[in-house]
Amino acid sequence: MPILDGSEQERQGLLQTANLMAVSARTAPKSGGRDDILTAVVYGEEIEKIALDMEKIANERNQEAWSQQAQNIRNAEVILLVGVKGTKSYVTNCGACGFDSCEAFTKAEKKLRQDFAGPNCIFKTLDLGIAVGSAVKTASLLNADNRIFYRIGAAATRLRLMPEASLIMGIPLSAKGKNPYFDRVFR
Repeated sequence: MPILDGSEQERQGLLQTANLMAVSARTAPKSGGRDDILTAVVYGEEIEKIALDMEKIANERNQEAWSQQAQNIRNAEVILLVGVKGTKSYVTNCGACGFDSCEAFTKAEKKLRQDFAGPNCIFKTLDLGIAVGSAVKTASLLNADNRIFYRIGAAATRLRLMPEASLIMGIPLSAKGKNPYFDRVFR
């Protein structure tokens, strides 16, 4: 009878979990049924590239939290990126984007700012939140360690891992004895 190495099975399970999370993000409800969600599964050396860029941001901004989270995501076997084409308009003229109309929003210059491109339509931003929530629900149901990271998304944006996305969130996954994404340094 063959014996399967548990750690390899966990790694494969986490990759399968990330795939199912991408499905959850895709099938999550969207404003008006208009789907502008993007997903990508990152693993292997690409995780280290994200961590290194987070450390670079920490140095540029003199903000240690970026480095702490970079160390934290090195525990990840896989990361799911969920992004949105948020610079597209939903066309309701609600004004939440800061413009008087969707037409004015559409005509406004869209550019990369500190971490993300904008301005963004509030409906597209809400769609991103719902998609991310659906994805982490799936991870939770499958008992995978996970957490939503803003900083992973910012680094992924700088690295152009999802060039069409104006906003990106990252969800690292691992299978540890204790969820490593909720460790805190108390001072």
